[in-house]
Amino acid sequence: MGTSARLSLSSLRAHKRRFAGTFLAVLLGVAFLTGTLVMGDTLRAGFDTMFGNATSGTDAVVRSTNVITTPGESQGARQPVAASLAKKLADTPGVAAAVPGIQGAGQLVGSDGKAIGGQGPPTLAGNWINDPELNPYRLAEGHTPSKTGEVVVNRGAAEKGHLKIGDTTTLRTPDPVKVTIVGLATFGGEDGMAQVTYTGMTRADAEKYLTPRPGEAASIQVRAGPGTSQRELVDELTPVLPKGVEAITGEASAQENTDMISGQFLSLFTTFLLVFSGIALLVATFSIHNTFAIVVAQRTRENALLRALGASRRQVTATTLVEASAVAVLASVAGLAGGIGIAAGLQVLFPAIGFPFPDGALVISGLSMLLPLAVGILVCLGSALLPAVRAGRTAPLEALRETAVDQSGASRSRAVIGTALGVAAVAVTLVGVLASPSIWLAGLGSMLILIAFVVLGPVASSRAVRVLGSPLDKLRGVTGALARRNALRSPKRTAATASALMIGVAVVCLFTVFGASLKATMDQTVSRSFAGDIAVSAPSFGAGGSGLSPRLAPAIAEQPQVATAVGLGKGVADVDGEGRALTVTDPAALARSFDLGTVRGSLDDLGTDGIAITREEADKQHLRPGSTARLAFTDGKRQTFTVRAVYGRSELAGDYVITRQAWAPHRAQDSDTLIAVTFKDGVSTADGKAAVSKLAAAYGNPEVQTRDEYAQSSAGGIDMMLTLVYALLALAVLIALLGIANTLTLAVHERTRELGLLRAVGQTRAQLRAMVRWESVLVAAFGTAGGLVLGAFLGWVLVEASDGASDSAFAFALPPLQLVVVALVGLAAGALAGLRPARRAARLDVLRAIATE
Repeated sequence: MGTSARLSLSSLRAHKRRFAGTFLAVLLGVAFLTGTLVMGDTLRAGFDTMFGNATSGTDAVVRSTNVITTPGESQGARQPVAASLAKKLADTPGVAAAVPGIQGAGQLVGSDGKAIGGQGPPTLAGNWINDPELNPYRLAEGHTPSKTGEVVVNRGAAEKGHLKIGDTTTLRTPDPVKVTIVGLATFGGEDGMAQVTYTGMTRADAEKYLTPRPGEAASIQVRAGPGTSQRELVDELTPVLPKGVEAITGEASAQENTDMISGQFLSLFTTFLLVFSGIALLVATFSIHNTFAIVVAQRTRENALLRALGASRRQVTATTLVEASAVAVLASVAGLAGGIGIAAGLQVLFPAIGFPFPDGALVISGLSMLLPLAVGILVCLGSALLPAVRAGRTAPLEALRETAVDQSGASRSRAVIGTALGVAAVAVTLVGVLASPSIWLAGLGSMLILIAFVVLGPVASSRAVRVLGSPLDKLRGVTGALARRNALRSPKRTAATASALMIGVAVVCLFTVFGASLKATMDQTVSRSFAGDIAVSAPSFGAGGSGLSPRLAPAIAEQPQVATAVGLGKGVADVDGEGRALTVTDPAALARSFDLGTVRGSLDDLGTDGIAITREEADKQHLRPGSTARLAFTDGKRQTFTVRAVYGRSELAGDYVITRQAWAPHRAQDSDTLIAVTFKDGVSTADGKAAVSKLAAAYGNPEVQTRDEYAQSSAGGIDMMLTLVYALLALAVLIALLGIANTLTLAVHERTRELGLLRAVGQTRAQLRAMVRWESVLVAAFGTAGGLVLGAFLGWVLVEASDGASDSAFAFALPPLQLVVVALVGLAAGALAGLRPARRAARLDVLRAIATE
């Protein structure tokens, strides 16, 4: 083994340029993985510290045990508690202070008239708690609110909205409220909690605007007296609490809040990044494997001589693996350093783009270092294993041969196995998508299709390169013909080189197709379901935003240009034991503004005890017109409703519809999510929209859009997601390009004598450069074409699988313009990858090249 190691290290020193691409591929993959893990640990620790600091004075939280969680929601809606309970708790032994905490949705409007936040994180409002130990926010500037209309806002929200102390602005609750900023606050030492916005009001204002009835609070914050622990405090409080109310320790409450951020947002965020790390490392695997396969092929005579001199198979195999180990360890260690640098850069970048990265040093755990190091080494060794085994099988007689003939692409067994695997993969995928919808089967089929593409690559590369390269004969003459023949020389090498790019392009294409399909689905949903002329909405994602004032729809309906204006509110209830979202509206007006499909029963007389549901939900619950359903609300009350209508479509109307009169006794903070407006005959869209926009400006300036504009804005988040995806996938494409460049560099070294002869017989430097560049473009064209086909098919599978797993009907769409751009970028990337090898080839000394052995 010592001899093998010495040979390996000597070879590395002599031919270190051969492994430059491999080194960079491993380094980039490990750096991305390390940066993701370090950033996740740092954010998690930062939020732990921030919540710990913010709630350090709260020893117990008293709240209702009644909570309803609907599908897709994680936090749920919790029943309020009586604010008067705080006085009773304050008299309990061991309690130093007890203060009711009122909390609801409240979205500030910035100085430019646009709402602040609403892009996912909550936009909160509540009563300002004067006890500094019980208030998680700390007053940083100004003074606390003391009279109606005065508010304190978190400093991050003020900066984002270009607001300062003394400014008057609008707070959507969702009813517009004129407020004056009298103070700026921090949360746990930060300008805000992530991108959550907060507005602190007087208790009277909070009760007036954030609760349906005075005297209710979201929870009661309790501070223990001297010598009383949090656990002892909870034990003292529990006996005096009414039924349905519980007390938890302040530490438990802080942990719940931390889990809400780190357990949901951070886990999703880091998982998202880890997926792209995996894609980058998968692409790197192909590049590394190809590099070692070429190196082993070029060393056939050298390895054969070693075997002839007495080296065993194990020693020859070990020589290659030691080289791979050395590259893996050095590149992985460099990747660890690079990953720490990436995390440090993000710590500076995040605040610049509006996402507060908690202060403090980077958290570098043992797992964050060991896992990427192990992955980098295993990926490199695993990729080099087959070439190493192949090197060990070199026969001593190979030393007598001048060249080796590559017949890998013509392998009949490969063609048969690859075709059989492809047919089986397509069959499994179609069964999982069409016959018996199953995401697991569809996923398994997709993996098998990827494997089939890799197996069939050498078989397909010969024909594909002939077809793709045929125009070169006419366009570039002899230079083009030589480039095409060079790409055909080793089908297996061409396929392996192109496979890395194929995977990168396939993933780009998959997300492009899926994004276009989501947009088409939203457009189809609006076109099919929305029968109004314009839509009034308050765009928000996740828990962000405050919705629209319920008073806006009736005000719009009174305009002379308007025939119908119907608002869609939201509520929650437990329906026969399961949390469900309710649409709160005027059912008769809803039927005039939305296409509900076939309606059985009547939407005109739901009253205070009637409900309308979709046909799909009716089938699930075994209900029909005239049946009854038991609903439980967050206020603890239960009521039996009669199903008076069953309708066909639910995309915008929701699955359960009740009247505002039925919801009023149980409502929390009432709001609409959308208002559909239909104009009278003869009123143009432009005139009607102008009239509605003028009226809506007094209600917090929500968006007023035509149907087409509403469909486009609903899909606005998709473009933002795709931009992030493309930025992350750029790393995988970069690694693929390094693989192409490294392969061509090794091929130039392998063909040194041949290139010298071409120059000797009259080929110019420019022609030689063009030949190598076009060879690179052909390899990239093969990988790009394969990636487009694979990505489009996998995109269709993802859309169909999502359609089967969702209540909404998904529409499949192929975006031709975007796919053409992807194809052109792939070809341009191939030309770029060929620049350095082409320049190196053109610089060869003719006589020395001819004399090369």
